[in-house]
Amino acid sequence: MDDERPIFLQIAQLLEDQILDGSSPEGAQVPSINELAAFHRINPATALKGVNRLVDAGVLIKRRGVGMFVADGARDRLVAQRQEAFSAQYVRPLIAEAARLGIDADRLRDMIRTEATR
Repeated sequence: MDDERPIFLQIAQLLEDQILDGSSPEGAQVPSINELAAFHRINPATALKGVNRLVDAGVLIKRRGVGMFVADGARDRLVAQRQEAFSAQYVRPLIAEAARLGIDADRLRDMIRTEATR
């Protein structure tokens, strides 16, 4: 935990990343609040806040007395959210700047292909 973002957001993103990369597949149990807190040396309330964010988003489900588990469809939801965020953060500004520079869609596509093959 060394980012400028709040720690609870970093915990949530860490768990999301594990779901996206397959290390925490759908149906798998995720570390408990106490395990997260001890491993990252943070307050359990902070870990809980990060986990609850994912519960509220339907990414994790609580099973009383058993633990937290990755919800069915969680990976697909996260991929869709991340793709939308990627588009908003990178693609839309790229298109806007290309338009300001007089770069049409075909030229922009060619530029992206060229860079992607380097």
